[in-house]
Amino acid sequence: MKIKLAQEDIQSSLIRKIERVSGEVLKMCYQCGNCSGGCPVSYDMEITPSQVMRFLQLGRVEEVANANSMWLCVGCLQCYSRCPKGVSVAAVLEAMRQMTLRKGTDHDRIKDIPFPFLKKAPQQAIVCGFRKFVS
Repeated sequence: MKIKLAQEDIQSSLIRKIERVSGEVLKMCYQCGNCSGGCPVSYDMEITPSQVMRFLQLGRVEEVANANSMWLCVGCLQCYSRCPKGVSVAAVLEAMRQMTLRKGTDHDRIKDIPFPFLKKAPQQAIVCGFRKFVS
């Protein structure tokens, strides 16, 4: 006999896993917008940091996972330093990125990176990039 989990139960378990991996409590965010205001890359994100937190509070994990926000976050912790509640959106996005990579889903494929770029790029940049984008 198969037990079907309701969509709400699945979303709830994903939220708990994101909170466990990131160490953040999503409901602490009260949507002041300081994180988005200080984020150096929010202009290019499909979902801004404050919207990420709200989407996750509402259980809309797939929308956040399908957006480019977790891949663009540079982890500068500007969101954390500006947050009156001490919530780090960067930690949440890093947790989501790690959860995606642990499934074996790469954001970038190594073979798609042009060889001239690999030859000229600093080794540290290549290692950091592979750690962030490749499982």
